[in-house]
Amino acid sequence: VQLQAFGGGLVQSGGSLRLSCKASGRTFGTSVVGWFRQAPGKERAFVAAVSWSGGDTPYAASVKGRFTISRDNVKNTVYLQMHSLKPEDTAVYYCAARRPGLSVVPVVGAMYDYWGQGTLVTVSS
Repeated sequence: VQLQAFGGGLVQSGGSLRLSCKASGRTFGTSVVGWFRQAPGKERAFVAAVSWSGGDTPYAASVKGRFTISRDNVKNTVYLQMHSLKPEDTAVYYCAARRPGLSVVPVVGAMYDYWGQGTLVTVSS
């Protein structure tokens, strides 16, 4: 599975952005996908994840209610819709996928097998 994340950019505080994670491979529909972020000087942190069907979607407490993760298995794409953005959301955002067939939706990055290149989100105050 190869992943490509895009959609980042510069946005003012309170604004919105939608990130996309495009995947290759016909087995993408059975891959759990997660979004993580890494702010300057900080460790990578979990943001959100989505199960095969889209029915299980854990979120980090810091983004719950503001971010929504979803997937379109026909388009092999996972989305992260971000609203009410804050300066502390500034980070490089990475999407990651588990090997096809694994159904558990983890919030730990080490349990993901494939990673995209990241897309930078900058929120100005």
